[in-house]
Amino acid sequence: MTKDEPIPVVVFAYARPQHLTRVLACLRENRVPLIRVYADGAKGAADATRVAEVRALVRTIDWCELEVVERRENLGLGRNVLAGVTEVAACHSAFVVWEDDLVCAPGTYAWLCAALRRYADDPRVMSVTGWTHPRVRPADVGESPYFDGRAESWSWGAWSRSWNGMGHQTATAKMAELKARGEAADAYGMDLPPMAREEERKNIWAVRWVYHHLLRSGACLRPPWSMVEHIGFDATATNAVDGSTWSSFPLRGPPPLPVNWPEPRVHADCSRLWRASTRRSPFDFVRQIFGRLRSAW
Repeated sequence: MTKDEPIPVVVFAYARPQHLTRVLACLRENRVPLIRVYADGAKGAADATRVAEVRALVRTIDWCELEVVERRENLGLGRNVLAGVTEVAACHSAFVVWEDDLVCAPGTYAWLCAALRRYADDPRVMSVTGWTHPRVRPADVGESPYFDGRAESWSWGAWSRSWNGMGHQTATAKMAELKARGEAADAYGMDLPPMAREEERKNIWAVRWVYHHLLRSGACLRPPWSMVEHIGFDATATNAVDGSTWSSFPLRGPPPLPVNWPEPRVHADCSRLWRASTRRSPFDFVRQIFGRLRSAW
C-alpha cells in the first residue's frame, strides 16, 4: 500500500434515490477520489422504477473516478456485500465500505484513510470505523481513538489481508469454532448468537464480520465520537428497523490525527458495554437484532 495509492469507497445501493443523494453529497464533500458502486437489481416491478432512479443518479457522478457494477438480479444486502467486497479486496489492498443510508461529517474519509495507512501492516488491527455511540464508548477515551473487539458495519475500512477468509465459513460456523476454543459467543453482544443463526435466512452479513474479528482476536479502531450517522430509520427503511436508540446526531468532525496512534489493545470495558447495550426485553431484543445489524434488502 503506497502513500499515494487512492483508497476506494465501495458503495452498496439499492432502491432509495433520496437517501443516496445525501450519501453522495457527503462523499463529494469529503473529496473521495475513487468510488465503486454495486447497484443491486430489482426484486420486481414494484421497485424497478426506484432501482432505475438510483442507477441514473450514480451515472451523474463526475467529480471522482467511478466504477459501477449493476447487478442483473436482486442479491440482497448480504450477498451483495460479501461478493462486492471480495471483488474489491482482490484488486485493492485497502478500502472503505459505505451503504446507501449513511452520512458523514467533512473530514471523515481522510481520517479513515489515515488510520488505514497507519495500521496497514499490523495484523492485530482488522478494521477501522467512523462510528461509535455513547452506549458502547468507554468513559475514559477522551479525544483519542480506541480499540474495540466488535467490528462495525456502519461505515468501515479494512484491508485485503483482514477480509481474507470471510467467505469460507458462515457466521454459525465461525461462532461454533469460537465456542470450541472456550470463548463466549456473546462476549461482545447478546444479539450476536441469534443473528448468526439468522444470517442465511435473513441474508445479513455483518454478524459474520464480527465473528471473523473475534476468531482472529482482531481489533476495530473506533473514533472517540461518531462522525457517521444512519439516515434509514424511516418509513422507507429497508436495511434497518427501529434503530432510533442508536441515533447519534449531531455529528462532529473528526478528532485531530494522533501524533502517536494507540497500540492495538482492545479496551477492557468494550465487552461489558456491548453486553449491557444489547440486553433487552424479548420484544425489544428481537427488534434490536435486525435494527442494529442489517436485515436483507
